[in-house]
Amino acid sequence: MPRSSVTSGKSSPRPAPRLRRAYYECRYGQLHLHNAIPAGGGFDELTAIVCIPASGQTGRAFQSLLAELGHDRSIYAPDLPGTGESDPAGATPPAEAALAALQDFLDTMRLREVDVVAWGDGGVVARQLASTRPRQVRRIVMLAEAGAGGARPSQPLLSLSADEAAAAGRNARIAEFLT
Repeated sequence: MPRSSVTSGKSSPRPAPRLRRAYYECRYGQLHLHNAIPAGGGFDELTAIVCIPASGQTGRAFQSLLAELGHDRSIYAPDLPGTGESDPAGATPPAEAALAALQDFLDTMRLREVDVVAWGDGGVVARQLASTRPRQVRRIVMLAEAGAGGARPSQPLLSLSADEAAAAGRNARIAEFLT
């Protein structure tokens, strides 16, 4: 739920989230992340969001989502192993490396519960993450998921087509689903 302070009957604008980049250690070396942190920080944040890009994309694909939803929650959008500024995973298949790196990230950050937003074939990794970490993954949003086969996760799922994922109002739909 968006928070605003009221002074003299007027609503003041929410402070912009802090948009940052960082590196975290994972079994393949360094994992580069784009992230948003609420300006006030603190313990009243909503559930953190982990964004999984499509293969060949970086966390930069989620910039507008970070800026819009980062007011109330921490959001992490990694460059998966071998993309962007993250170290490569060697001979490990990309989906397997992405899953392992994300598991390492969740463990390092000690995140108890997350919502996951996946773009394209990153949805496959989101489903694997949900099946291996059912107590940690609360909800999943799939944006223009390619290759939607496979078992449905037990977590609540919002799936947006390519047109819906590109449409104005997408971030508001995601925010409403994740609250």
